[in-house]
Parts: sequence; C-alpha cells; structure tokens
Amino acid sequence: MPPQSNFAGLLGIEIVKVTPAEVICRMRVTEAMANRNGVLHGGAMMTLADNAAGSAAFINSDADQTNTTVEAKTNFMRAVKVGDVLTARCVPLQAGRRIQVLQVTVTRSDGKVAAVTTQTHLLLEWDG
Repeated sequence: MPPQSNFAGLLGIEIVKVTPAEVICRMRVTEAMANRNGVLHGGAMMTLADNAAGSAAFINSDADQTNTTVEAKTNFMRAVKVGDVLTARCVPLQAGRRIQVLQVTVTRSDGKVAAVTTQTHLLLEWDG
C-alpha cells in the first residue's frame, strides 16, 4: 500500500490498523477543521472516512492496481467538538476485482457514532 496522501497528513489522520477485513484510522479534531458553528466540518469527517475506505480498497486489491472513489454517501448523526478524537472503522461489504463497496463507521471518543459512510471504489490498472 502506498503512503497516505499529503492531504491526510495535513489533517493528522493516523492509520492504526490495516488488514483485508478491517482498517482503522484516527483523527484529532482541531480548530482549523471546525465549521462556522464551531464543530467539525462534514467535509473533514468525510475525508477521514474516505481515507479509511481508500486504504481498505488498496489492501484488498492487486499490487498493480490503484482505486478511486466513484460514489460516497454519508449519514451524519452527531456533532463532534474541537479536541475530540474520531475513530473510523472500515469493513469491506464487497471486495471484488473491479468494484469494492466499503462501509465506514466513525465514532467519537465517547463511543457514540458520529457518521456512517458507504463508498464504492473502482479498481484501476496502475503503472505508477
């Protein structure tokens, strides 16, 4: 699996676990990630979910492939305060050779679900 993107690094996303069955990432919410209401911006939460799903797609694909998100749907369930630490757990629902469907559950540090994202990834041949 290639290293994380610079964008993921900018947000401080940390990969905790990567296996074909599960990917876990964490992210501390900073003031720079807040929306105008002072809580986490939904785009930052979706970036965390996308990073977890993309990592799962990579680990479940051949070495000469890459992947791209072709569909993403997120249900936001709870606000997340600045200073909280989010955990994103991604499990593949379908890990095919060309299409993968992945589900990411994002929880706050109190264990409550903040969001659930379902993504479809297209696997592409890649020569670097």
